[in-house]
Amino acid sequence: MTEKMGWGSDAVAALLRELDLKYVALVPGSSYRGLHDSLVNYLGAENPNLLVCLHEEHSVAIAHGYAKITGKPMLVAIHANVGLMHATMAIFNAWCDRTPILMLGATGPVDATKRRPWIDWLHTSQDQAALVRSYVKWDDQPGSPAAALESITRAYQIATTLPYGPTYVTLDVGLQEQVLPEPLPLPELARYAPPAPPSPSMADTKRVLAALTAAKHPVLMLGRVSRTDEDWNKRIALAETLNLKVVTDLRVGSTFPTNHPLHAGVPSSRLGKDGIAAVREADVILSLESVDLGGMLSQAFGSARCPATIIASSLDRYVHNGWSMDHMSLAPADIELSVGPEALVDALLAELGNPTAKPAAPFTPRAIPTVEPGAEIDVRLFSSVVTAFFEHEDVCFIRLPRPVMGRDLTLRHPLHYMGGDGGGGVGAGPGIAVGGALALLESELLPVAILGDGDYLMGVTALWTAVANKLPLLVVIANNNAYFNDVGHQEHLAVERGRPVERKWVGQRIDAPPPDLAGMARDQGAVGIGPIKRPEDILPALRQAVAEVRAGRVCVVDVVIRQDEDVREKVSVAQHSASRGA
Repeated sequence: MTEKMGWGSDAVAALLRELDLKYVALVPGSSYRGLHDSLVNYLGAENPNLLVCLHEEHSVAIAHGYAKITGKPMLVAIHANVGLMHATMAIFNAWCDRTPILMLGATGPVDATKRRPWIDWLHTSQDQAALVRSYVKWDDQPGSPAAALESITRAYQIATTLPYGPTYVTLDVGLQEQVLPEPLPLPELARYAPPAPPSPSMADTKRVLAALTAAKHPVLMLGRVSRTDEDWNKRIALAETLNLKVVTDLRVGSTFPTNHPLHAGVPSSRLGKDGIAAVREADVILSLESVDLGGMLSQAFGSARCPATIIASSLDRYVHNGWSMDHMSLAPADIELSVGPEALVDALLAELGNPTAKPAAPFTPRAIPTVEPGAEIDVRLFSSVVTAFFEHEDVCFIRLPRPVMGRDLTLRHPLHYMGGDGGGGVGAGPGIAVGGALALLESELLPVAILGDGDYLMGVTALWTAVANKLPLLVVIANNNAYFNDVGHQEHLAVERGRPVERKWVGQRIDAPPPDLAGMARDQGAVGIGPIKRPEDILPALRQAVAEVRAGRVCVVDVVIRQDEDVREKVSVAQHSASRGA
């Protein structure tokens, strides 16, 4: 900062730098022109660095992907009510995924005498944040520059307090463009740090440990937990010390090594055969921030009572409200603890004498399956070839099309897979992938996103931001030229109602004409490979793509998958909630 703090937006910008917000994703808009000027001319467009996006939904999704890897909030600037209307789906995804994001919205002048004819009236709202209040942790519309500093500090503090979530602050144009007679003092941020998650009492720790050590078949169910290597190893140490069978949830990503002898079956977003067997056999179940504990128990027991002693540790109830049903079904618990999952693990390990995890067994990547030239590419072939190929690379799967690839995955570290989008909002994939690539910019991990074609098509222009900012990223598209998830729903209903199954494709295909997915990537400056229609061409395409990304480029590989097959094995109404998806 070389100039004197002279405007309300200068004060806001100075605080954003003090908060160490390295990036701001934005679609330019006149409602925050004052802040934009301060970011560029008062801060020099650095810390935060400006990432121009082509849609507000992408702006929030990029921040979402960034936070999933770093655990830290990114800044998003949103233009007035119309920009917020664009951003709402991505905000809902981040809310359901319990992801910290700091969003600064803006409104036309609150003082009606300052509004320009027509446009400022359209872009001024009475309580703008009402559009998203049901799926943000907190919102505010401060009335002065000094109040804005307090509001933004509070918004950051709340967003980064468990359970995490997005927060939204609306800045009036008049506030941003107010002349400051003298610089405003910034908050002492060390005095407004987010609180540490609550820890269990000694009595509760001993109670939990007594139940686990007395159990013959204890089970650990992992949900939203930390992504640090240290906490990953602590979870392994706890499971090994107490001989806990571990059930993970593909919706939240990589939480425990899936090739560990204590892991129950293959990673999945539902309980598989081995997971169901482990839960049914369990006499004690320890749940750490499970996304849907009640739903997983119902998969194992139906409507019958779960006979195991259930120990549930979760802070999630603190953000439940009456609008969104993302709190899932009410789960039973015999010992209910409102503590942070890492705090409970730490307390249990301390009582056990702080054991450490055993050295991991050497991992040998699978041989890449051979394919017959001329065969069709179906889901199984695509999944087995692609996952085996990437076992030979050190990757971070930022996105995967669940449940296609779970059975072929081997998750070996906490950043191997980042989980789903939280709210099932299709179109989030490309933006989240770009945000993940941004977070991995200084990492040795190869950022890989495997997307369905519907998800890709809805969010494809997010890739421009990656290209413009030189963010290496590899995107592989599992392209069936259809909204494949809903084909499964229509097949289910056709069978149930005795109607023609052959008509399940009506109103579902994306193939007349088929969009040029690789061409869309090339048009934005990325490398586009495909469409790949022969199985023998998959590996050469992937090898080329890895080389392009290692050289610093964005590369998209379009792999066309056989369209008309029996989808009931992959997608059913019992497995997945009604949603749009490829």
